Amino acid sequence: MDLSSISKILNDSTDGHKKEGIVLSPTSQFEDASCVCSSSSWDSMASGSALQSFLDHISIDPITNFLNTSVLELKHDDCIQDAIRSLYERNVFGAPIVNSVSSDRGNFIDRDIGFIEFSSMVLWSLEEFDKASAESKSDSHGFLSMLEQISEIGQTKVGELAKFFLWEPFFPASPGDSLLRVLLLFSKHRRLKVVPVVESSNSCVVSFITQNAVLQLLLQSSGLDWFDQIADMPISDFGFEKNRALVCIFGDQTVADALHILWENHSDAVPVIGRVTKTLIGFVRSSDIYLLLEDDELYENRKSFKVGDFIKSYTRRTIQDSNSSINEESSTLVSSAPLLLKNNLLPPMDTPTTNLSSDSLKQVMQDMLESKSECSFLVTESGQLQSVITLRDIMSKFSPPSMDATIDGGGFFQSALEQSGCHVEDGVMVRDKH
Repeated sequence: MDLSSISKILNDSTDGHKKEGIVLSPTSQFEDASCVCSSSSWDSMASGSALQSFLDHISIDPITNFLNTSVLELKHDDCIQDAIRSLYERNVFGAPIVNSVSSDRGNFIDRDIGFIEFSSMVLWSLEEFDKASAESKSDSHGFLSMLEQISEIGQTKVGELAKFFLWEPFFPASPGDSLLRVLLLFSKHRRLKVVPVVESSNSCVVSFITQNAVLQLLLQSSGLDWFDQIADMPISDFGFEKNRALVCIFGDQTVADALHILWENHSDAVPVIGRVTKTLIGFVRSSDIYLLLEDDELYENRKSFKVGDFIKSYTRRTIQDSNSSINEESSTLVSSAPLLLKNNLLPPMDTPTTNLSSDSLKQVMQDMLESKSECSFLVTESGQLQSVITLRDIMSKFSPPSMDATIDGGGFFQSALEQSGCHVEDGVMVRDKH
């Protein structure tokens, strides 16, 4: 069910007049969920609870691609060397971390204690290697060989990495859960990349929901007033450039410099600009890190290889690989591409998704969805870099406020409330007088 169904609730009327208040009953079917509230009950309704009803009946099932094979899991006492090799050989960008200690209950609260990405483990290993100043021992043998030779790094347990950096959190959904839950998870937890879908009967992960999938579902509301009032606003009105300091790298710096920035800033991508022109020439993503395992020469020369040359060289190579395999894998990529380590559907490194500050939020959403990108860079008419917009930035504009009733509706939900003839005042939803 797409979000346009909510328009029935928002625009419901009797004899041409708006009802005093409309809420959705959590226990009834969506089509029969509306009821007329008295003025007193409507005025006293907390904003968090009322706003929850708008999206609490939109199922995530249409964007849940159930996996045909079992999900790769890592145990907390697995060593880094084996974990990286497993993800690389299975072509998976990340995996749940499972507590190997047995439990009587055996549900996900006991089993799954986090989610870890391939790129995080590789970046940590590189940082530790550089600290150890061990290049003379193994730097000429490739990344995996380095892990084998330096046991202090390769034999580190996955569970021990919690001392050095935060795992991605494990906040699951269940089949049939609402869009509301997923929006809350993504918008409130900065490090959350995917939401695992867990089957309650056996506590097993059966699917993952990505941020791109949620974006696709949100765009199905295009055309509704209470969506378009926000989505049609120009990017300049949102102040995304004030959200964070943008860290970029010059094209004449090294691949190692780019990798260090990815690690230090816990970012998914670092933009690359020309030193003289300051124009955007490409970007390096955490999803490109697998190339260090593909090419020993790249790993060996990462401290001297210019990142601009890296982008040019490996863009040509990945495009050739994409053209040779996209047809035969197209049916698989539709459902599993967001979880693939080597993802041929991502934009080339020299062609990042870009937008102008005059573009609408909806245009940015459409561009990111079409390119399967996790971010869009804001540039000037001459191509100079201004800021970056992430999927999480976008979802935060459409997610409900904290369930704390003292927080007002704002943004997307403020428009929805106006359409239904009410507003939030001092943390309480009240009916507009006519």
